[in-house]
Amino acid sequence: MTGPELTGPETTSTALRRFTARDGAELAYRETGAGRPLVLIHGYFSTSQVNWISYGHAAHLAGLGFRVITPDLRGHGESAKPHDPAAYPPDVLADDAFDLVEHLGLADYDLGGYSLGGRTTIRMLVRGARPRRAVVAGMGLHGIEHTGGGNAHFRKVLTGLGTFERGTAEWRAEAFFKQIGGDRDALLHVLDTAVDTPRADLARLDTPTLVVAGTEDPHNKTAPDLAAALPNGRYVSVPGNHLSAVAQPELGHVIGEFLTS
Repeated sequence: MTGPELTGPETTSTALRRFTARDGAELAYRETGAGRPLVLIHGYFSTSQVNWISYGHAAHLAGLGFRVITPDLRGHGESAKPHDPAAYPPDVLADDAFDLVEHLGLADYDLGGYSLGGRTTIRMLVRGARPRRAVVAGMGLHGIEHTGGGNAHFRKVLTGLGTFERGTAEWRAEAFFKQIGGDRDALLHVLDTAVDTPRADLARLDTPTLVVAGTEDPHNKTAPDLAAALPNGRYVSVPGNHLSAVAQPELGHVIGEFLTS
């Protein structure tokens, strides 16, 4: 996975910190900048470092006056990667994010995520999170209402490593998994945490929400539908596909424009 050179102020530093989730799992998060709290959650297979820091998004948003808080999801990055299925109950990723918000004592903050992070953002909103504004990136209505399709794709990748034809979607996903150095067993368990969100639940969410996806991302087909299903949803597209859009500066820019408008 490649991307542009890092953007944002070179003096912005990122600190790695840890907290303990309600079930005792030790989870990691990074902070970049100072100012208004903004929690941004990364996507499946990925890490906070890859999604938000390496391509300059955290630095760009810190430059706009945000304290950018980027957790590593359970089973990913620097966070705990237990192999016990009991550590992965439904919606545990939202549980972990709520625990982080409580750990940091955040009352007035913004919230967002990419791909699985966007789905986790929706789950938090449905369960009562009340950020000032929210961002759902790299995700569309279909992936929110029906988590099984995407999960089946990744389950196929993780159970068939080394068998895919070069250039296929599965081969590209496997290449990213290997580049990240993911934990296969933990990531398989993460798939079991998915919870579908019906459209009726979305209709009750009044948080102003930006829905953004790459023009070549399959999720972009229903990203406008997701924005329309949200009472205060707004849709924007950026260049790229599901993997490459997160590496483009436009993603951080449209997020910053939405949060500061």
